Amino acid sequence: MRSMPLALTPLLLIAGALASPSAEAGSKVTLRLMETADIHMHIVDYDYYRDSQSDTVGLAKVANLVKAARAEVKNSLFFDNGDLIQGNPLGDFMALRRGLKAGETHPAYKAMNLLGYDAGNIGNHEFNYGLDFLMRTVEGANFPYTLANVYVLDGDQDDSNDKPLFPPYLILERELEAEDGSTHAIQVGVIGFTPPQIMLWDKTNLEGKLRVEDIIDSAEKYIPQMQAEGADVIVALPHSSISPRPRQGMEENAVYYLTEVEGIDAILFGHGHSEFPSAKFEGFPNADLARGTVNGVPSVMPGFWGSHLGLVDLELEVEDGRWTVVDGKGFLRPIYKRDGRKRIPLVEADPKIVDAVREEHEATIDYMNEGVGETTAAINSYFALVADDPSIQIVTNAQRWYVEKIVRGTEYEGIPILSAGAPFKAGGRQGADYYTVLDPGDIALKNVADLYIYPNTLRVVKLNGAQVREWLEMSAGQFNRIDPAAGGEQALIDTSFPSYNFDVIDGVSYKIDVTKPARYNKDGELVSHDHRIVDLTYEGKPVTREMEFIVATNNYRAGGGGNFPGLDGSSIIIEAPDENRTVLANYIFDQKAINPAADNNWSFVPVDGDVTVTFTSSPGAQDAAERMGFTLLGDAEGGFAKYVMEMK
Repeated sequence: MRSMPLALTPLLLIAGALASPSAEAGSKVTLRLMETADIHMHIVDYDYYRDSQSDTVGLAKVANLVKAARAEVKNSLFFDNGDLIQGNPLGDFMALRRGLKAGETHPAYKAMNLLGYDAGNIGNHEFNYGLDFLMRTVEGANFPYTLANVYVLDGDQDDSNDKPLFPPYLILERELEAEDGSTHAIQVGVIGFTPPQIMLWDKTNLEGKLRVEDIIDSAEKYIPQMQAEGADVIVALPHSSISPRPRQGMEENAVYYLTEVEGIDAILFGHGHSEFPSAKFEGFPNADLARGTVNGVPSVMPGFWGSHLGLVDLELEVEDGRWTVVDGKGFLRPIYKRDGRKRIPLVEADPKIVDAVREEHEATIDYMNEGVGETTAAINSYFALVADDPSIQIVTNAQRWYVEKIVRGTEYEGIPILSAGAPFKAGGRQGADYYTVLDPGDIALKNVADLYIYPNTLRVVKLNGAQVREWLEMSAGQFNRIDPAAGGEQALIDTSFPSYNFDVIDGVSYKIDVTKPARYNKDGELVSHDHRIVDLTYEGKPVTREMEFIVATNNYRAGGGGNFPGLDGSSIIIEAPDENRTVLANYIFDQKAINPAADNNWSFVPVDGDVTVTFTSSPGAQDAAERMGFTLLGDAEGGFAKYVMEMK
């Protein structure tokens, strides 16, 4: 057994040697690999924000897909690929309100321990609540974890002797049944990875405690060791998505390069909150969507929140006493399907899973219904990507209120305070129901969590006027270029650009000229020397390079999340102890009654020509659209509706 941190020793539960006949040449075996990823604490089929049952989420629903998939084959293994313990109010309730005492089992593992997982990998969001909570949580898992690229700093300034946080790989000894009924021992190697960017995204939790290495370098380091220790088949579990960009090192999304690493037989990946194989990856380099392979390696990514079960079927045979992968295929099974605007469930929730977490689930509902204040106006995020928006405004107002208090009496008092916020629930790949909708009246914690869904902590950065403009230029990558000369219908929103990277900065006024090309692409690379941000002013005066500002934001953005120019952690001047949504809750509680109406500090430059500019939003947004001056054009794919925006 490999050495590992003492506290992790109980996790490595590799089975002992199996007594079985030796493998003989010509034996053919099918091995099914199954994967969940990006569950984000959606254990039950429930939407805590809407306080209602959901047909589109839940490990409880995936459980029945697992049972069916296991019954179809003689041999299977089941893995989880991280981003498990954070992501919805149940996760926050356990980490921030109830807590987890030594010896207690986290509800995620109360459920997962019923499903017979063989191993798991650690995602980036596992670190959001701190190392102590993570390590206390995984003690409740009755399956082992692997993580190959994260090490514990021992303080001696010598990286070579740092111990892995988790075992860098596992060798699972199993016995498989061949098509002819004979049984054969096999050693399955499993290796996990997490994005190196955790050191930016969770700097406060991890700095001085851990270090991270490149995913591909780590694979090339450990896979030969796994082979030398007898791994017959190697399964990679990268909590990392897939990108065709040329490799530079320390990539967040490294799966494409993993397919080129010799020795990997299957890749079960995640992080991207998407589905592979699917039409979303049409035209992706060297991907065979019919076979579910990339560069010939069977690969799968099973969506998010329990939307799909990922499966890879490997066809194996033994020749000269060695296992060989003859063929492989990756594919998905969903828990629901779309029929126009309807979502039709394909599987029921497993009552054993629901019962296992009932106490924590019901306590979370009570927690979310605790009141904090009231709003005198409606709040929705239907149009957060196309107009100044109340769901962002209330957040930026709260952040400015907080920073104004904490800079009093400091060297930063008197410097203009700006506040940046982004739409977190704006449809997109999460679907046509993924919007914040709040009527006038009482505001409960569930509404606060709906307005700010991440457990970010507040940060303050100091920038000059030119840097503020570049920040906004990056945000303006949210939009496609509109060509007035081409005319006709043109879509405004670039759906490949994450909506959580569309920052609105309040405290300044500006316009966005979408007839110009984007200055930055979604990866933060300068791709044009044009400027989309025009008429940028502060208190009616043009913003210049010489001006200084302090900007309220969150730890993700301030530390480099989203690859924004000028934001790499070096400009942080205040690391606040409070979460952004705690700031929001306290603001509402302090104000008692709020009016979150948008102040319209940004807009688009008018577009000439005979152009019909369109965007998609929820079909339920029709009444609000009319009030905003948008016109319903008809249905769009995925249950969305298409609207026309007047930009004259």
